[in-house]
Amino acid sequence: MAARIPAEERLTNLVVALMATEIGLTKQQILDNVSGYRQRADAGARSDALEKMFERDKDELRTLGVPVETIGDPADPNDLREARYRIPQAEYDLPSDIEFTPAELAVLQLAGSVWSAESASGDAKAGVRKIRALGIDGDEPIIGFAPRITARDAAFPPLQEAIEKSRIVVFDYLKPGEDAPRRRSIRPLALVDYEARWHVFGVDVDIDADRMFLLSRIVGDVKITAKGFDPGLREGAGERALAGLERVASQNSALLEVTPGTEASLRLGRRATPAPTQGILVPFVDLHIFADELASYGPEVRVVEPAALREAVISRLTAVIESNAEANSETGDGR
Repeated sequence: MAARIPAEERLTNLVVALMATEIGLTKQQILDNVSGYRQRADAGARSDALEKMFERDKDELRTLGVPVETIGDPADPNDLREARYRIPQAEYDLPSDIEFTPAELAVLQLAGSVWSAESASGDAKAGVRKIRALGIDGDEPIIGFAPRITARDAAFPPLQEAIEKSRIVVFDYLKPGEDAPRRRSIRPLALVDYEARWHVFGVDVDIDADRMFLLSRIVGDVKITAKGFDPGLREGAGERALAGLERVASQNSALLEVTPGTEASLRLGRRATPAPTQGILVPFVDLHIFADELASYGPEVRVVEPAALREAVISRLTAVIESNAEANSETGDGR
């Protein structure tokens, strides 16, 4: 049976392919050459099912802000039977009259350092080679698309490898409030980014149930075992994981008062809804992680409720004040 490609990886490969060509790709060229569609076609998936999948993926990318362009017949632009699709590189270019200060450039360079052409998946690179083999010119090379996560979460690369190989992994995991980490054994099915943090979704072997783990709470190395599992378990795992996180977030909401025009207002406002009286309502998944974020904004945000979240933020801010006071005392700084 052909290996199943997770939906998020299929979308990544589609973006790489559509950025690799100036004249665009037909729907059939995409289905025949882009990893994620090709495997399903080889496994006998019906063409109409693949076409519907591509249409959903195209809509999803546009929802995420990726400018997928449809090029019709020049003689009849409304005739889309032989339409081509592409992502124009120019859509990502900055206007020539924009200038940055040295400090701003330093921040941009730091942000850009987590992106690398070398981190593109093998399937994505192979797809680009196949597209060029069709005689379709492409841009050289596709730089700045695929993320390099290693520096952020050391657990990411081994978990990604284990997912690709359908191997069980073992790691130590420290939950908030616990004094020592516990050993966990899971069948890793998908890596998902939610609220700017990476999670691994899989089946906990000991209890044979779906579980989600935050990568930043994994202690030490992730061990890839020789024990395999059915690759079919990965089918739709990314979608299930995100749906589960969104379900948890919908059940947890914080009432916040935020100073307008601040960083907190900008970042929290993106995922907030106006409160019935005053302030904003922001859904969250993990109280401890959300408390960390809110504390980082300092006086820009005040937690009205829930009380547990307010106390968690206060304790973090108090710890910062005490740490600074202790450091000033040791250095003799009376400020």
